[in-house]
Amino acid sequence: MEQAQNILEGLDERQRKAATTLQGPVRIIAGAGAGKTRTVTRRIAYACATGAWRPEQVLAVTFSVKAAAEMRARLTQLGLADARGGAAGGITAATFHSAALHQLNSVWEDVCDAPFPHLIEDQRDVVSRAITRVSANADTDPIMVRDVLAEINWAKVSLIALQDYASVCMRAHHLPPAGLEPNRFADIYAAYEQEKTSRGEIDFDDILLLVCHIMDDFPEAAAQIRSSIGWLTVDEYQDISPLQHRLMTLWLGGGSSNDATILNRNVCVVGDPAQTIYSFAGASSWDLLRFADEFGPLAADIDLNTDYRSTPQIVSLANKVLAAAPDRQDYLKLVSARQSGARVSRTVYETDIEEAQGVVARILRLIQQGAKPSDCAILTRINAQQQVFAAALRQAGMRFRIRKDAGWQSSALADDAASKRAILEALGLNASGNTLVEDPGVTISTIHASKGLEFDHVFLIGCSEGLLPYGAPESGEVLEEERRLMYVGITRAQDSLHVSFARTKDGYGAQQRRPSRFLS
Repeated sequence: MEQAQNILEGLDERQRKAATTLQGPVRIIAGAGAGKTRTVTRRIAYACATGAWRPEQVLAVTFSVKAAAEMRARLTQLGLADARGGAAGGITAATFHSAALHQLNSVWEDVCDAPFPHLIEDQRDVVSRAITRVSANADTDPIMVRDVLAEINWAKVSLIALQDYASVCMRAHHLPPAGLEPNRFADIYAAYEQEKTSRGEIDFDDILLLVCHIMDDFPEAAAQIRSSIGWLTVDEYQDISPLQHRLMTLWLGGGSSNDATILNRNVCVVGDPAQTIYSFAGASSWDLLRFADEFGPLAADIDLNTDYRSTPQIVSLANKVLAAAPDRQDYLKLVSARQSGARVSRTVYETDIEEAQGVVARILRLIQQGAKPSDCAILTRINAQQQVFAAALRQAGMRFRIRKDAGWQSSALADDAASKRAILEALGLNASGNTLVEDPGVTISTIHASKGLEFDHVFLIGCSEGLLPYGAPESGEVLEEERRLMYVGITRAQDSLHVSFARTKDGYGAQQRRPSRFLS
């Protein structure tokens, strides 16, 4: 028992309550820098160490391979050596898709005589063939392919059946992509499904849909899957889609769509409504906010609002950005646990190139003062902003790495080798198991791709109207998503935050950019 108590060392009062409430439904609203992963992994380790949970029946799901790898790495450090995704006899910490794929493999031969389908890693070719099949035009536009693919993925995770797509568009005033009429898009969607089926292929979201289908219609297979899940933890619950919520409900013993009675109430959800930045892909904080209505009475409902990451100056700006939100009552107000730090700098440059050169000059000064290049991150709203900063770093002879928006769920599944690399990275080791020596350099990342990361020094660039917020959104959900994105960008910073924008792209534009409304 002493060993179990040691697991709780270093947790504050609220974190400790979360970590020691082991049975029944638990909701943890965890603000940026509040020790969310620390709390969740300590909770799992403590439950297993006390014997309250059986490790082989513990499932923890999150939304990216990197987050799952970090969770496994921390569990390993806490003495759970078998903590690995999909491994028999140990805790399963994995993405939704990885966990569901493992389940699908385990019951496939019992429910289907056909060979296990091939998983498509890049859907664009199938989408292109579907567009060609419907339009009889072999020269497909890559941008149209991208937008149609995003819409297909959105329809799937939103549980919109193909035959219902047109009526949903009409009722919700939803516009299909690429100027397509709803029925025309539905034809392409149908052709996409036919192309996959004819080749024995499935896409990422088909994994979740197939497991839902099996759990709805094959009682023995459903019972086998449920028997492996005694205690469920869902990370980043504010980003859950209707499809993922449906699968989670079925894992917990919910019945058919007409009978969602929950049999297993040992579920813990963790999230932050203020960090919901994937609404465009079907994510919603609705289920996090109404968790008590669905699963109540709750065994514990805990807010973690102490930010151990950022200085008071950074936290103050983050709170200010959210304070102007119409639904600010749904958001935690952060309190910094750190001593006072440097003020948040705000700089206006004349051109994008001057902004990039100015940022690189500041990074060089930080390095001269003892910082490592990897301590620094340049955060952008869109991928297109990154090249000018890459060029400036290259000109200064500095190493850098780029993180782009590659699609929300493109990294939701990875092979064993990629997963192992992610675990080594989370542990700070190289492929040989030795401590990493060479600094990987400055990170250039979109704000979306930086979610879940933290850096000593953050340069949040392009903070002007049209870039952040992107476009010219009127009041409404699109604008609020941009506000939350700004909040996520700000709260990646630990020690210093540098906010900037350029008045024009190249100095020749007649129209000058204005500062972001979020910073006024």
